[in-house]
Amino acid sequence: MRFESSPPKNILRVFFGGGNSKMSRNPSKIYMHHVANLRELELAITHAGRLARAEIASQDPQKSLRSLTRLYAFLIGAWAETRLKKLLHEEFGFDDTERARIESKSSQLEQWQETVDLAFRKHHHVTKAPLDERTLGVAHAARRSALLDVLSNELRIIIEIRNKLAHGQWVYPFNNDGTSVEQEKYRLIKKENLQSLQFKYSLVGHLADAIHDLVVSPQTFERDFESHFRSLFQVRTNLTTKNYAKYTASLVKRRANARLAKKGNPV
Repeated sequence: MRFESSPPKNILRVFFGGGNSKMSRNPSKIYMHHVANLRELELAITHAGRLARAEIASQDPQKSLRSLTRLYAFLIGAWAETRLKKLLHEEFGFDDTERARIESKSSQLEQWQETVDLAFRKHHHVTKAPLDERTLGVAHAARRSALLDVLSNELRIIIEIRNKLAHGQWVYPFNNDGTSVEQEKYRLIKKENLQSLQFKYSLVGHLADAIHDLVVSPQTFERDFESHFRSLFQVRTNLTTKNYAKYTASLVKRRANARLAKKGNPV
């Protein structure tokens, strides 16, 4: 099974939005810097994924797959953080006060959660009232819950682990005091593999796309959210149903077939 090593969106729309065509674009320098950083990170993710797949296909003779998987996880975490920064600096998105409110949160996960909530508040013009079925409507309340659920479950480890990996904690993640191993994060990191990380990379992309349309272009959100939603939940389903052993076996078989074909012995 082949995975795309990039988020699920046309690159021009990711970087420059798919909103109201009547709006003239004049993005800030900060925004454009985040765009450039995203492009470079996507190149790095593509290269790291290709190297990891090659190691799997050759059955990891150099014993480097674990390191490549950690690198891939780190790069996705960095991409997720940068994607959030780009989202916060959209020209027709959050204002300075809203951006400061999001960035005041102490963790990346809390910043993403606050971004989701502020996006729905802006879309529905809800300033202080609770975000529920009464203020958002049944459909949008369910949509908000779905996005927050993805953050709290599938994407939490990707968002939270970046700093651990950046500090060299590639096998044993320590607590903030550096006095003991965080057993839950250790278990979650160990559980990840290239296939699951590729799915989670796709999940972050769908999540950011949905928030982008909600904040920047309400019309696009209403038109495209169900597509985002279906894609997001298909990826969630894949995370629980796709077998990693079958994935690795398919890569090994493809490599073997390619080598036989190169020798003039097509399978």
